[in-house]
Parts: sequence; structure tokens; C-alpha cells
Amino acid sequence: MKNTITVATITLIFIFSNCSNGQTAKFTSGTSDSVSGNKRNSIVVFYSRTGNTKAVAKQIQQLTGSDIFQVETDKPYPEDYHKTTEVAKKELNDNARPSIKGKIENFNQYDIVYFGFPIWWGTYPMAMATFIDNYKLEGKTIIPFCTHGGGGVDNAFTDLEKATPKATHLNGLVLSGGQAYSSKNEVEQWLKEIKILK
Repeated sequence: MKNTITVATITLIFIFSNCSNGQTAKFTSGTSDSVSGNKRNSIVVFYSRTGNTKAVAKQIQQLTGSDIFQVETDKPYPEDYHKTTEVAKKELNDNARPSIKGKIENFNQYDIVYFGFPIWWGTYPMAMATFIDNYKLEGKTIIPFCTHGGGGVDNAFTDLEKATPKATHLNGLVLSGGQAYSSKNEVEQWLKEIKILK
């Protein structure tokens, strides 16, 4: 871990992008959607601030027929970009767990969890850490995906594996924020590589 990181580098790596088998997922509050008819019990869980990660999440949902749930914090982040980076840095340093909206009532039915987020300070936002704490992920297959502003995935996928050691982890997808809205081909190719699609 580098001890010194320039403000310019931080700006580059810190981006704000933001049922199955015929059943309908049950959600309370939060932002959710459901698609019937997929062959596996899968759900796309994601956090997105500016919409980049959400765009990728929707591509995954459409290609796999998964249910989808957007993680949202009870307390909104500041509108100002730099103020939000300061809040996010403090949350990371404090290992905080910001409260999140909504609940997936029937989470146990899912075998596969697509887990999406923007890269904030080299890892996933602490709102996703709250999700990890709130839901039982043991025994599930976790498939991560992220968007970034130039710094790549950094420690995020490794941190996720450490936080969910009793889950199975497949290779994740890493996209720049600029690719997010035109990522269908990349997403489809990745899903084929990890044997989700044929």
C-alpha cells in the first residue's frame, strides 16, 4: 500500500458511478425490480451514485434474467464531489457501516449474487459493507463487478473475498466509468467466460 498518493491520483481512482424460476422477489422499500423466468436463482445487488454502476447492473440483469436490488444509504452523500470523497474517506478509515434503505425479504432463495459497486478509495463503498453484514452470504456464489475512474479494481475484489470467506467467488468484471453505458458486449463476453452464459 502506498503511503503517499497525490490528489490527482485520488481523483482518478475515486469514481462515483454510481426472480428466479418464475417467482417474484419480495422487497421492502429500497429500489428493486424483478424479472421472472431465469434458470438460476440470482440477484444483482449494487450501489451506484452517478449511474455508471447501475448501467452495468442493468446489463447483467437483462442478460441473465436476474432480480435486481439497488443499495441506497438512508443519509444521502453531499452533492459536491469533493465533499463526498471526504465523507467516503472518513467512512473507510472508521470502518463505518452507513445505514441502508430497504430489505430483500427472500434473500435465502438466491444462489448467485452479482455484487456491483464503484471503486471508492481503492475498495467498495462502506454501504456495501453494510449489505454484507446484513445478509447471509455463506454458501452463495458471489460474482463481483465494478466501475472505476482510471485506477482499476485496486483492492476491492480481494477485500470482498476476505469479507465473505465462506462464499464461492468467480472472476469479476472491471470497467471504467466511461465504458458503463456501452458495456453490453463486454458484459456478455465476461458472463460467457465465467460459464453463466453459453
